[in-house]
Order: sequence, then C-alpha cells, then structure tokens
Amino acid sequence: MVEAEAKHLKRTSIGQRDGHEILHSLHRSAWDCWRLISAVQIDWFGISDKILDSLVFCGYLVGMEYLPVEVIGNILSRLGAARDVVIASVTCRKWREACRNHLHNLSFNSNDWPVYRDLTTSRLEILITQTIFQTTALQCLSIFMDNVDEFSAAPVIAWLMYTRETLRRLLYNVRTTPSVNILEKCGRQKLEMLVLSHNSITGVEPSYQRFPSLKSLSLSYVSISALDLSLLLTACPKIEVLSLVNPEIAMSDAQATMELSSPTLKNIYVEAISLDKFILEADSLESLHLKDSILELFELIGKGTLKHLKIDNVSVIHLDIGESTENLEVVDVSNFTIMWPKFYQMIPRSSKLRRLRLWGVVFDDEDEIVDLETIAVCFPHLTHLSLSYDLRDGVLQYGLQGSSRLENVVVLELGWSVISDLFSQWVAGLLERCPNLKKLVIKGVVSEAKSREECRMLANFTSSIVRLMRKYMHVEVWFEYE
Repeated sequence: MVEAEAKHLKRTSIGQRDGHEILHSLHRSAWDCWRLISAVQIDWFGISDKILDSLVFCGYLVGMEYLPVEVIGNILSRLGAARDVVIASVTCRKWREACRNHLHNLSFNSNDWPVYRDLTTSRLEILITQTIFQTTALQCLSIFMDNVDEFSAAPVIAWLMYTRETLRRLLYNVRTTPSVNILEKCGRQKLEMLVLSHNSITGVEPSYQRFPSLKSLSLSYVSISALDLSLLLTACPKIEVLSLVNPEIAMSDAQATMELSSPTLKNIYVEAISLDKFILEADSLESLHLKDSILELFELIGKGTLKHLKIDNVSVIHLDIGESTENLEVVDVSNFTIMWPKFYQMIPRSSKLRRLRLWGVVFDDEDEIVDLETIAVCFPHLTHLSLSYDLRDGVLQYGLQGSSRLENVVVLELGWSVISDLFSQWVAGLLERCPNLKKLVIKGVVSEAKSREECRMLANFTSSIVRLMRKYMHVEVWFEYE
C-alpha cells in the first residue's frame, strides 16, 4: 500500500497538491508515514511553505523519534538557505543534532532574506560565523552578498579553516580586506567546485596549492595574472569545467600570449575578456563558448573532441579551432564578423552537425553569399536551423540557390533586424526546402516609433504569413518580437 501511494505521489506535482491532502495521506502509523516520505523524491526547493508546514506538523503527529537524524539532515540540506535552516533546527533537539552533524549545504544570499541588507557588515560577519560554527559536516558553503562591499579577512579565514576538511563546493563573491589567499586555505583538500568573484589570486604554487579533486572552476571579476591562471589549471589535474567572466588578466612585458593547457578540460566559458593572443590546449574539450570579448587571436589545440561551439558578440581577427571538427554537433554564432572562407574552413567536415545558428553574422567580403545549397550538402543531419535575414545591396545574405533539401530540419528559426518586403518571400523559399518541418519561429525587431512604411511592410508580412501557413497547416508557428 505504501509503495502504491508513493508511486501515485511521484506522478503528482507536489508543488500543486494541497497541504491538507498530503497531511491526510500521511495520517497513518508512524513507520508507514516516514517510509512513504522516504519513497517520494520531493523537490524541497520548489515546495510551498504551506506544504512544508504540513509535513513538519505531520512529524509531530507521528513522532519525531521515528525520523533518523540523517534524513532530517538531508531535508535541511535541501532547504540550504541559512535562515530556513536555523528556523527549522529549533524545532526540537533532534533537529538541532541533525543541523550540527548532518547538514551538508548552507547558503547565505542577500536575495533570500531582506534583513541581510539591513545588517551592518560586522553584525553579518558574526551571524555567518555563529551559524557555520554550529555545523560539523558542511560540504557546500555559498556566500553571495551583493550589498556588502567587503568582509574583514579574519572571519573569512576562520570560515575556510573551519570547513576545509569536509567542504566540496565553495561559492564566494565578497571582497576581503586585506586580501585572503583562498587557494592557500582550500588547497590539498576535497574541494570539487570553486566559484569565486571579486577577489584577487596571486602567487599560485601548483606543488603546494594543489586541488586534487577540483572539477569545476569559475572566476568572475577576479584579478589574476596569465601565468597564475595557467599554473592554477596545472594544479587541478581533474578539472572539467572552466568559466572566466570579466577577469582582470595581468600580462608581463615578456608575455604577450595567454596560454592555458589542460588534458581533462571539457567545457570552457569565456566572457568579457580582452587579450591580444589566447591559445588553449585542451585534448578533451567538448564545449567552447566565447562571449562579449575582444581578441586578436584565438587558437584551440585539441584532438577533435569539440561538440558545441558558441560565439556571441566577439571581435577576433584570427580564429582557429583546429582541423579536427568532425564531431561538432552544435554551432551557434551571433553578432560576429568573419570571412566566409575562414568560417567555412573551420567546419567543412562537421557532417554530424545537428544545430546551426547564424544570427547577425556579417561576412567580411561583399561578394560572399552563403547559399542553402552549401548548408544542405555539407550538413545533411541538421535538425535545427536558425538564420537572420540580411539584405545587402539587393542580394540576400543566405540565398536560395540550388535545389537540395534540408530533409531532417524540424525546427526553423528565422528573423530580421530591419524588415523588408522580401522577407516573406525568403521565408516561403526556406519552407519549401524543409519538407519535414514541424515548428517555425519568426523573430523580428519592431521599433517603438514606427514609420508609415514600416507599418505597411509589417502588415504585408502578416498577411503573407497567414496565406503561407494555410499551405503548411502541419507546421507550428511562433512569433517573437522585440
């Protein structure tokens, strides 16, 4: 009976169930109640306060002594937010014990509780210190305080030293005065993920500040030299994910190129970086995302493992992702200028390509036209195709030359930045080339102050699409205007 009801609850969104209904379902013997709770994988993050109150009250009905402290610790860990954990832990002695010995996740976030913003920095430091020191098994510590300019170094060091032996994930975004060498405090331990913001990293010593278990590293608004960043990657023999957001990269006079190397790196995200030369050697890289960056040269040295390539609003003179691109499955390029021969040379053998998005891409030669024939022949397995409309000197950027069909395309995304009467004709031509299309998404930019001519073209486009869709009744159509 318990197993059957557990399956029923799994099929029902607990976020939509009334608290009294759950309470009624659990009003049985204590043992069956907690067996049922254990059998259902509850999303404690999405659960409403009303339902949570009912479950806690249910605990009183059936007896707290029947719930193991380890289970209580898991519940508190799911809550995460320090305020909720502290309130829940005062329920009874057993919950306080669970908080002390079995709480794994603890988060201090200024968005979780408005009172954080009203506290002075010193009072906030005391509150965080007292809460952390009441635990002994923290595995994840998150401190994100957007309203705090800086913490004193002493309490930050105390938090790190107290939790370093059990900590596996650290997320920290507050400046410290004076600066704290977080790598020194957390090195040679069990840390698997480090998310660091608004701090500086200096004097990296791979032999001493080693992270044998670190798999994910995120640095945002961090000051670090190119040499230290390279050494830091060397100190992480298992790293798989690297994120660099607006880092302040210091380059020495003798070093004009930032070179990073990792045999285990699988995913890299780079945003708001400005460098002359950036060379990345990563034999296992599967995903590369460059955004809002200025580079003279970017070169990827790998072994053909790249599957996802995304370039968004990047200025780069020379882009080289290697010759082995046969495993590429997703190419997403937007707001980018490049010569078509160079771009085409990067992905000519990407026969496995499933998704291609070219949005706001300007090819540097006025005579260069990318026709659908080339796309259809080179990428026969495409299922998602996204193209933005660009009319240059009366000629379409993505012409309809040729007769090859895009047999496997099921989602087509088309859009404009400046509307033209020819746009609807272009859409019609593309629909004819995609016989198995299931969904069409139209994206357009509509100015607030529209001229009479713009209104006329928009009206004509709407009428054309209505007539066109009568021919393609099986295609789902979406419109997104901005």
